Amino acid sequence: MCSSDLINVGVSVAPPNVVHTAPYIAKALGFFAKRCVDANIVQFEGGQSQTSNVAAAQGSAIVSVSDVSIGRGLKVQQFWGLAPRMPQAYMVQEGITSAAQLKGKRLSATGGGVGGFNWRMGREVLKSAGLTEADAQFIPSPTAGRLPGLIANQIDGVALHPEDVFLAKQQKPSLNNLVQLVELMPLYMFNAYGASLDWIARDRALLRDTAAALIEANRTTYREPAKVAPIIVEATQKPKEAVEFALDVLIKNCIWSVNEGLTRERTQWSIDNSVSNGDIDAAKKPTVEQVANFALAREAVELAGGPDRKSTRLNSSH
Repeated sequence: MCSSDLINVGVSVAPPNVVHTAPYIAKALGFFAKRCVDANIVQFEGGQSQTSNVAAAQGSAIVSVSDVSIGRGLKVQQFWGLAPRMPQAYMVQEGITSAAQLKGKRLSATGGGVGGFNWRMGREVLKSAGLTEADAQFIPSPTAGRLPGLIANQIDGVALHPEDVFLAKQQKPSLNNLVQLVELMPLYMFNAYGASLDWIARDRALLRDTAAALIEANRTTYREPAKVAPIIVEATQKPKEAVEFALDVLIKNCIWSVNEGLTRERTQWSIDNSVSNGDIDAAKKPTVEQVANFALAREAVELAGGPDRKSTRLNSSH
């Protein structure tokens, strides 16, 4: 028996997408409890929303932390990469077959509005055709409005997770998958848990133990997808067939990490991309070490039994 330490674990979307469900799996299968961690799961309206950033800065929850937030002065640091690779497809209305055709169209800005994830992804898709964000109209809405907005023709383009791609094609077969975002930006750092610098200094062991439980959850998902599927269905509130479709896509494309989930190359690319886009002032460009705490991530991997090179095709650092 042990005295459990309480920690708030944030997820980036309410309700979560399949890719975000490691905390639910770790809780349901006892991986947190095994390490004397009492995890309270908190949902945010977008990984880079104001409420999420405040929670990170105040040390009230571990949340998805980006290089942009750190470059803008948030005193936080990534300590484990949940899902380094992006799982989303950029889905568009019938008749749109190239990024150039998005000029003048209505694109999603869910999950934080201007500066949020969907806004950034829309900007990147536009950039691939030599366009800027000023060449399209970005429509803000709650993250739950991504799929309904596309189905109802309220928006012309949006980044959708695999389970929503499945549902979108089921409800409106004429929709097109314009590009897989991971193909557009293979080194973009999608989702990494972070904590305030004060918290890391104060209770490193709790963060390490929490990350180790999440690592175990990801490894279990790769090895026993049928075991975790019911947990994910309940957490996401999505149909079983959509969840199973998403699991297949995420596993085949090695989206989740089974080890540190952080690499210098990916972190540096993401920082450079943010500076080139103007999201971070070049004069305040953070270093790789300021963004990612590789040592803490390694400690979590060691606690989880050491590097896993069998669960996926990913290399040892992912």
